[in-house]
Amino acid sequence: MKCASVVLVFLPLLAASTADGATPSPTPARVTSANEIAEAYLKLVLAMGQHDPDYVDAYYGPPEWKKQSQEKKPLDAIMFEATRLRDQLAKISKSTDEMERLRRGYLTKQLSALEARVRILNGERLKFDEESQALYDALAPTFAETHFQEILARLEPKLPGEGTLLQRYENWRRAFVIPKDKLDTVFQLAIKACRERTLAHIKLPPSENFSVEYVTKKPWGAYNWYKGNYRSIIQVNTDLPVYIDRAIDLAAHEGYPGHHVYNALLEKNLVRDRGWVEFSVYPLFSPQSLIAEGTANFGREVVFTKPERLEFEKKVLWPAAGIEPSRVEEFYTVQDLVEKLTYATNEAAREYVNGEIDANAAATWLQKYALMDEKRAEQATKFIKKYRSYVINYNLGQDMVRSYIEKRGGTAEQPEKRWHEFEQLLASPRLPGDIR
Repeated sequence: MKCASVVLVFLPLLAASTADGATPSPTPARVTSANEIAEAYLKLVLAMGQHDPDYVDAYYGPPEWKKQSQEKKPLDAIMFEATRLRDQLAKISKSTDEMERLRRGYLTKQLSALEARVRILNGERLKFDEESQALYDALAPTFAETHFQEILARLEPKLPGEGTLLQRYENWRRAFVIPKDKLDTVFQLAIKACRERTLAHIKLPPSENFSVEYVTKKPWGAYNWYKGNYRSIIQVNTDLPVYIDRAIDLAAHEGYPGHHVYNALLEKNLVRDRGWVEFSVYPLFSPQSLIAEGTANFGREVVFTKPERLEFEKKVLWPAAGIEPSRVEEFYTVQDLVEKLTYATNEAAREYVNGEIDANAAATWLQKYALMDEKRAEQATKFIKKYRSYVINYNLGQDMVRSYIEKRGGTAEQPEKRWHEFEQLLASPRLPGDIR
């Protein structure tokens, strides 16, 4: 890793009490450059990881810094230092260079989110919208039950038969499950296609790659663990049946042009080329996650237009899975409507986080308005209990990224422009406030 021009800075802990019980004021450390603040920020993120095991999603900076962080720094000291770093960042002369300006905004917002996470770990209870604003710099729209009822009403005639709509939906889509013994074959085909299509538009480091593991007993469907040196481990949870549409969804979201590409471009363009060490750590509960999840979800639309996807699945993926390819159009006519129910998860999470409903009621809501069966609703509820307002990063993030890129001319009708704007977003320090 290139860390040229990064200067070590030693920030004091909150001072210990003196003999008479008073706590002396700490002597302010002099931080005079963005590089010094960036390194201090990185070390605070690592320090937070000692209090919150989910906080550091990825780190590939100097190993000795991670070892140093194992000496647990008090939360109050982390808060004090984060606040001071933001104050000192504000005193640095503003640059006319766009990337430098974006970097400054990135560090400011990430530090602010770190402070909010400290407050939460210290016991402060925030409402759903307060938490999402504090951690992810974004507010998700609120939808009434009637919004989801209207979508469900449109689904009714497409799923005739006996039983509730959920029962009919589950019975109908059993035909589209990827058999477990064919899951890796189908997934690898999807990865190969997504990678080829991504490399036709985005130049990636020659050594980039990732491995795939199949796991169980997780609250999520899949996860990308970025390891640095342009490598990732992608884990796919097989607790529940994996449906045929998930092949491209997961290959694009976790791999190409999603999380794997996002992290690889940040490492190449910002960490190695510019020496911006702060991007070698990724705090999960931060505004960066909205960009990460939003681009990963929107990447599914970038890598395949809808007609291209239907054609590829019909010719390649469905036969490989042993599923009748003549039903592709029927399948996506239904799934496209089901996709419009994604904000139902936000509403369940909002009411749960706000203390208005318990986990059982949240699961019931998801069954009714997100068309999740009992086991899938249970898994989604576990995710909500663990990650709370993080859910907005998927649907709101996708919508914000799509709007940003389309406003800049990257529409489905201009695929080259769409790829260009998408890559520019992936390889930059932009956060939610920069793409509104």
